[in-house]
Amino acid sequence: MSGLIRGFRCIAGLCLAWAVGLGVPSSLSLMAAMPDKPPAPATATPRAPRKELFAGRVVVLRDALRRRGITAFDEFADQIVLETPTAELIPIVPDWRGRAFFQDPRLRNRRVELVGYRRKGIPYLQVLMVFTFDKHGARQYTDYWCEICAIPMYEIKPCDCCQAEIDLRFQPRDLPLYLRTDPKKEAAAPSNP
Repeated sequence: MSGLIRGFRCIAGLCLAWAVGLGVPSSLSLMAAMPDKPPAPATATPRAPRKELFAGRVVVLRDALRRRGITAFDEFADQIVLETPTAELIPIVPDWRGRAFFQDPRLRNRRVELVGYRRKGIPYLQVLMVFTFDKHGARQYTDYWCEICAIPMYEIKPCDCCQAEIDLRFQPRDLPLYLRTDPKKEAAAPSNP
């Protein structure tokens, strides 16, 4: 790469000499003074946000606002939020994992635990893992599954491999160890209270 930069500087220098010889004003003198290495980035790469557990119910924002006596028009008709037990409304990013809540009404209006993160200064939740609860209160890891190809997916669409329809899948599973408050206690306790 440094050879390419040196070659570029050489060409820039020739153009500058040609322009100066003809008396043509030129901004190429800036290129001739280019350093061999690109400047270091002004700021360091930000650290990945810490994964956290968010609990509540995923609902349509307009419905949550209506319950609070706030009228919202059509612009909020499709916005999905996590409504926490403390009544906070956290908007969900419709990315590779959060998009399922926008597509699939079966995932809404039910108790959930979402593993994800929020970046500083941004109210949106980026979801990484979805846990729903069945009618008995058992925690279940939730995704989509292709029976033919035996691969998981995270939104409603044809299978990436065979293009067949996929199914909503629930699997009893504990939270990841890094989110448990006391892994020893949780390991000793029944996984589905």
